[in-house]
Amino acid sequence: MNNIQDKVERLYRQVKMMVGIGKLTTSSDTGSVQSVQYQTPLEVKGGTPRFCEFGFSSGLPPGSDVVIISLGGDRSSTAVIASNHQSSRHTGLLAGETVIYNQWGMFVKLTETGIEIEANGQPVTVSHATEVTINATDSVLMKTPILKTTGDIVDNCESNTQTLKALRDAYNQHAHPVKNVQGGNLTITSEISNKVVK
Repeated sequence: MNNIQDKVERLYRQVKMMVGIGKLTTSSDTGSVQSVQYQTPLEVKGGTPRFCEFGFSSGLPPGSDVVIISLGGDRSSTAVIASNHQSSRHTGLLAGETVIYNQWGMFVKLTETGIEIEANGQPVTVSHATEVTINATDSVLMKTPILKTTGDIVDNCESNTQTLKALRDAYNQHAHPVKNVQGGNLTITSEISNKVVK
């Protein structure tokens, strides 16, 4: 009887040890699996793998809450399977909405009525794209003090091959004939305009 009771108590202890909650103290994102150190009231343990969903990864700020599982109830074999950083958690989501966010207030939010990107005063960079296409049924609006490009611009590109620079250069070089000049049958060409379009 004591043997059975011992086994039950041992199993009970293992079940209790299977899931726990701790606080992250530090992490390393250099390996094939992210490695973290966490602290609980009972222990501080480093070298613990943190598993994330494929296609998504994050660097947890120190102090983040972590959910720890112990395989078979063995505290020497643990992994982190969930996390939360209370002070920077994005709140107020409606049913069906999804957001990617960080601790500096930037986020990409997918809502029922559209996509919202908040850069919070920081630059947004798209790199190494061979082509960027925006398919808008109505219009594209840019509210900016200045629009810059390092290359040429072609408007009406499906029917026009001339760049705005080529049109500008042609305009700056064009002249107008002066008709009905007195004293002969010649037509004199006026000087090129001094109003250069840059």
